[in-house]
Amino acid sequence: MKDRHIKVEQKATTHEISDQSESAESKVVCPECDGQVIQDSEHGEARCNKCGLITAEEIIDRGPEWRAFGDEERLKRSRVGAPSTELRHDSGLSTTIDWRNKDGYGNQLSSKRKELFRRLRKWDQRFVTKNAQERNLKHAFGEIDRMASALGFPQPCRETAGVIYRQAVDQELLPGRTIEGMTTASLYAAARQHGTPRTLVEFETVSRVAKVRIQRAYRYISQELSLQLKPVDPLQYVPQFASELGVSEEAEQLTRRLLEAAKSESLHSGQSPASITAAALYAAAQLTNEKVTQDTVSNATHVSCVTIRNHYPEILDAYENYS
Repeated sequence: MKDRHIKVEQKATTHEISDQSESAESKVVCPECDGQVIQDSEHGEARCNKCGLITAEEIIDRGPEWRAFGDEERLKRSRVGAPSTELRHDSGLSTTIDWRNKDGYGNQLSSKRKELFRRLRKWDQRFVTKNAQERNLKHAFGEIDRMASALGFPQPCRETAGVIYRQAVDQELLPGRTIEGMTTASLYAAARQHGTPRTLVEFETVSRVAKVRIQRAYRYISQELSLQLKPVDPLQYVPQFASELGVSEEAEQLTRRLLEAAKSESLHSGQSPASITAAALYAAAQLTNEKVTQDTVSNATHVSCVTIRNHYPEILDAYENYS
């Protein structure tokens, strides 16, 4: 009988290899029948899936020694930290002392221990930031996270905003400008990059600076960092505005067709994308006999009633010629 402890040979593929995975790794095959060798973690063996030859035994199980029956339980038992993030001045590599006065078993700490940990938290917060630049980043990323939560931006958009702001700090673009204005402009640019734009009026409602300062900071950042952002497509506002107004699916689809007709006539050139979308949405609601007033659309989209009233007849005329 052959020795069961046989070294697994690695056979290089002779076909054209894809750029993603097969170019870097060779396929592990059976030395007897060229079958695929699989890892049997239950028995601690590596065996051929075709002929059953054991190529290795007593292999190391690199999985966890505990079991979990759900995502929440798995997260609780995991002993690794949070992933690195651009929304922390130190990329999330530092530790934080929990604010709850409990030990590892969930028991309350004594009065003496509470006072000790109170002092430790205070010193920990002081030593988290080493210089003025890190204090700047810590405050700025807190502002980005606050505004992004208020506007409902996803995590990738927040990360991009953190990257843009960090680049602005590295290139020394902040002197003479407020942190709030630059963070708002960074988040506005990130939203446009991810195809989830918001109007400047919406940013003004959650920011600590006026709309004019946000515009100036955005123009400055986009020019100095060469962001090269494309103009916002009015169609990108349709899901947000339709959700705010609660219109039907039919009205939403009709709004998209109206905007396509308006774009074919270049009605969106030189106009605010949000205003064109608001006017098209109001026109679609009228065509589908939905009870939506100009005032309701204005409140939901932050576009004035006068602008809606001026644009929607032009969009209807373009739709008649388009169809």
